[in-house]
Amino acid sequence: MRIAVTGSIATDHLMTFPGRFADQLVADQLHTVSLSFLVDNLDVRRGGVAANICFGMGLLGTKPILVGAAGADFDEYRAWLDRHGVETGSVRISEVLHTARFVCTTDADHNQIGSFYTGAMSEARLIELKSVADRVGGLDLVSIGADDPEAMLRHTEECRSRNIPFAADFSQQIARMDGEEIRILLDGATYLFSNEYEKGLIESKTGWSDEEILSKVGHRVTTLGARGVRIERVGEPVIEVGCPEEDTKADPTGVGDAFRAGFLSGLAWGVGLERAAQVGCMLATLVIETVGTQEYTLRRTHFMDRFTKAYGHEAAAEVQQHLA
Repeated sequence: MRIAVTGSIATDHLMTFPGRFADQLVADQLHTVSLSFLVDNLDVRRGGVAANICFGMGLLGTKPILVGAAGADFDEYRAWLDRHGVETGSVRISEVLHTARFVCTTDADHNQIGSFYTGAMSEARLIELKSVADRVGGLDLVSIGADDPEAMLRHTEECRSRNIPFAADFSQQIARMDGEEIRILLDGATYLFSNEYEKGLIESKTGWSDEEILSKVGHRVTTLGARGVRIERVGEPVIEVGCPEEDTKADPTGVGDAFRAGFLSGLAWGVGLERAAQVGCMLATLVIETVGTQEYTLRRTHFMDRFTKAYGHEAAAEVQQHLA
């Protein structure tokens, strides 16, 4: 199964604030916020939602196709992804703009404040999925993640016109989208990904109820933080999967991307939805135990031991035969 993942490619500048954001906010002055947080450390990491997802899929051996735009400074990043099983031949390189950058500060309660510089990502709208499909021999699924908004619209419309199944995954871009854009991007999606907060925001902005949205997509996949994930389909029982026990909680950045990497890999393997969600939750657990979105490793025996402990021997036997 050939899966293309579209979305941002970026470097992450991750900082840690030892206090709590909530302690610095004055309730009746929120309309004039002017704050500066003295942080303890800075980590510069590889990131971007599409690259993060592809990295995880590459570790699982499913050979994802990365589709996005980067700058001339992408060479080292490309080599890293190539080494980890990602197909990068469809990345557009800008002649004038730098690769996008995400700057994020995390407080002691793991709340986050972030900003995103789009840079070369603005050229993703120039990428045609047909060219990608022709180059790799066809596409079975396109995951359309947070990206240049025009690119997200173009990729969605092209998937519809060419009858390519697609997943709608707005994540960070949902804050800047209006209801009409969201309605266009999710209608007809095979999968709709969101977290609990984004789920409510989608319903609020579109004016569609939970039931109406579910009728317009094949599967609604909602991540629930430490409680795992819920998968809904019209006329089918709800699937709920919990998370494995964490060894530690180092950094929440990229946890959602890791879940998607595991879930999409499960789809590529051809396992059922519950099993795919379990793989996603296991990979997400590895990421939350690591600082950075692509700094974790996947050791097969360690992965399977923890997977077995969380989900049982029958689940593990099914996954183990696919794990690279």
